[in-house]
Amino acid sequence: MKLEGKVAVVTGGGRDIGRACALRLAREGCALAVNYLESADGAKRVVEQITADGGRAFSMQGDMTHPEAVQALAERAVAEWGKIDIVVPNTGGILARKTLPETTLEHWRAVFDVNVTSAMLLVRAALPFMTEGGSVTLLASQAGRDGGGHGAIAYGTAKGAIMAMARGMAKELGPRIRVNAVCPGLIDTDFHNIFTKRDVRAKISDSSVMKREGTAEEVADLVAFLASDEASFITGASVDINGGTIFS
Repeated sequence: MKLEGKVAVVTGGGRDIGRACALRLAREGCALAVNYLESADGAKRVVEQITADGGRAFSMQGDMTHPEAVQALAERAVAEWGKIDIVVPNTGGILARKTLPETTLEHWRAVFDVNVTSAMLLVRAALPFMTEGGSVTLLASQAGRDGGGHGAIAYGTAKGAIMAMARGMAKELGPRIRVNAVCPGLIDTDFHNIFTKRDVRAKISDSSVMKREGTAEEVADLVAFLASDEASFITGASVDINGGTIFS
């Protein structure tokens, strides 16, 4: 196991990419602190699966835009296992598709809070407990590179900020801690089930090199690699995983 004895914190771990990341890191030997907001059943099943396989995990509800909830998550991870090695701030979302004339200040701030502020708060809370050689993997998006689809200006801008934050944090926290971001393209998740029309998804898939949507497990494989010593000379990078939809 590449990450035997490590402690990882994954937010939004009750479903989709967060769930896949938690399970993948656990298979590599990590103890898992799994945060969720509304996906209580999903987070419970993640913990049950990890523990059934002989791993260590707990789930904890909390709104990662609230500093006190973030701090409580970090402190419980340390209380359970004494340290934090890996941080995966996966909390995020588009919330709603809104054109610029439809975008209220409240919507703009909410999108930035759930995507950008939540990630900053988690890294800040975990930092005092992180070990030498620790890693942070932020969840950006292809939308951060191309601006996103129709009605996704706030989301695309927020994910672009995540990419900038990865570079800034890498410079500030290195060499002790590495910080990277992943930029998923069209991944088969509830995000797209809710916010992307089927014909649009088919068009994007057909225009990609791989001719299909990605899976949450494929994103989790990349996250696990970036968290491992196999990626020991990679920091400040924003790594695309989009099946060849765009190249950067």
